[in-house]
Amino acid sequence: MKSSNLIESLRNVDTSSLVDRVEKNLIELFIEKEFKVGDIIPTELELTEAMGVSRTVIREALLRLRMIGLIDSKKHRGAVITSPDLTTILQKSMNPQMLDDATLREIFEMRLSLEIGMADFIIQRVTDKDIAELKAIVKSEPKKAQTHLFQIEQEIKFHGKLYDITGNETLKNFQKMLLPVFDYVHQSGLLKKQVVLKEFVSHAGLIKLIEEGSAEKLRNGIRNHLENHFARLFD
Repeated sequence: MKSSNLIESLRNVDTSSLVDRVEKNLIELFIEKEFKVGDIIPTELELTEAMGVSRTVIREALLRLRMIGLIDSKKHRGAVITSPDLTTILQKSMNPQMLDDATLREIFEMRLSLEIGMADFIIQRVTDKDIAELKAIVKSEPKKAQTHLFQIEQEIKFHGKLYDITGNETLKNFQKMLLPVFDYVHQSGLLKKQVVLKEFVSHAGLIKLIEEGSAEKLRNGIRNHLENHFARLFD
């Protein structure tokens, strides 16, 4: 019985290794042949004959490519090259309850870094309508938002609008992923140090900096706005 299980395990390892190689070879083939988004790839049968492996292995390798968004099946066309949605792929493994503390800290840092780094895009692309919407969000905030640095509901509304202003769809998708993680880290006690409330740039203050039109001032303002969080991470 043990011998039979061992042989079966070895077969699984060998098959998995073969699928890995075929998957890698297919990606290299697409690059070498300069396949573009929308191009039709060879059929399973054609790939089976060309690569000298079973159709089962080809099917498994193609399934993997579908899972990472590199190919997709189109009616009456077959499988075609697609542009992977990177954030969707990441989102599948971004459940904060399933991540260790070190990874959560790094994700937390990434979110803070993104917001500081996108100041240039905000200044370049903001419109009067955007500013009016930001002001409406601030106007609807409860008074305690002026004394509490972090409230998840207000962060989602205000900072979500900042991401929207950048016009960068990938950044906006990252924001959707990272805010729940940010909230989880904030609520979980992972950041051991207590918040020490002090003077900081509020959401209203950030709007004024945006209106001034200086990316450098806005970067500094966002950093100051999140200062207590940085202190709890790095001090």
